[in-house]
Amino acid sequence: MTERESAGDLVFRFMILLLRRGRSKHQSPAQQPDRAAELVTVAGASAAGKHPGGLNPTIVLAAPPDGPRRRRWWDRIPRWLRWTALAVIVVALFRRIATWALLAALSGALHLFGISASLPHVTFGWPWSSSSGTSSTTLAGPLVLQKIEGIDSPALGSTTYGFLFTHTVNKPVGFLPCWYSATFYAVGHASATVDLNPGPSWWKPSAGHYALRVLSRPTASAPGRVTVTMALPRPQLPQSPHDVTIDNIPSKPIDTQHSWTYPGFGCGAIIKPQFSVSVLYGQAQNLAFYQSTHNPQVTRPLVAAAEGEATQIIRNDFVQPTVNALGYTLTSFSLRWAGGAVP
Repeated sequence: MTERESAGDLVFRFMILLLRRGRSKHQSPAQQPDRAAELVTVAGASAAGKHPGGLNPTIVLAAPPDGPRRRRWWDRIPRWLRWTALAVIVVALFRRIATWALLAALSGALHLFGISASLPHVTFGWPWSSSSGTSSTTLAGPLVLQKIEGIDSPALGSTTYGFLFTHTVNKPVGFLPCWYSATFYAVGHASATVDLNPGPSWWKPSAGHYALRVLSRPTASAPGRVTVTMALPRPQLPQSPHDVTIDNIPSKPIDTQHSWTYPGFGCGAIIKPQFSVSVLYGQAQNLAFYQSTHNPQVTRPLVAAAEGEATQIIRNDFVQPTVNALGYTLTSFSLRWAGGAVP
């Protein structure tokens, strides 16, 4: 063998040795081959390379003593199947928290759009804890009151009523009498308002305007029960004629009476402007306002509508959703009215 062939064989064997060392760095000590055996093999092969026969020796690489690496049983399971099983286990353990969060978000969304719905009751709790010791028992009263104090708009109760009114104009022309009278039918719309949040002083405990009573605490199998009693200022009737609107203006007169000179040229020209739309609307609006504050046939349904609207808003939009979110059902709700009597 020539010196060039001998040097090439040595370089080839050295590269094989480096590759074997790089591979052994990623193996455990038990899986690494015997370095001494490798060196002996390479050295023996090098010595054989000097044999006068000139034949290239066969290099035998020693296998790891423990054989090839064995695959663990879970390596046979696809990765997506393992992650799916883990997600199912997590959902099964924390399903009560996930359900509670979903119902709370749904209740808030329905309340935002003004929809009143009865949702299932689920209490918040960790898998390793019991709901019987929930702290919402002591917080139910203050949290419900906090929701009520956040109301920023009054409740409105409206009613519609019809009435007749007569408009008369008397404008003599010299010694000739000139007058005209007409009776019209009009429809009035009025609203009474209820202040749902009269202010912090109204809700002081000493005032006695709010009380929440816990009848039973929530358990793992059943929600708790509470009762709520409240007092609000009595509905307020319209405060000015501008709070009342009128329909059917102008409308055809139901009845008319006039002097024998009407509608002559001189008398008619004087009286006609006094029956304009603005004049008739102003008179009808004043009469409708008076009826909305003095006529019991108008004030009573007006107040009843305002009280009903206020009760529905307080109970369905503020009290009931809050106690349900805290693990309670609203057993009873009563709303009384403080203030003087309405005509």
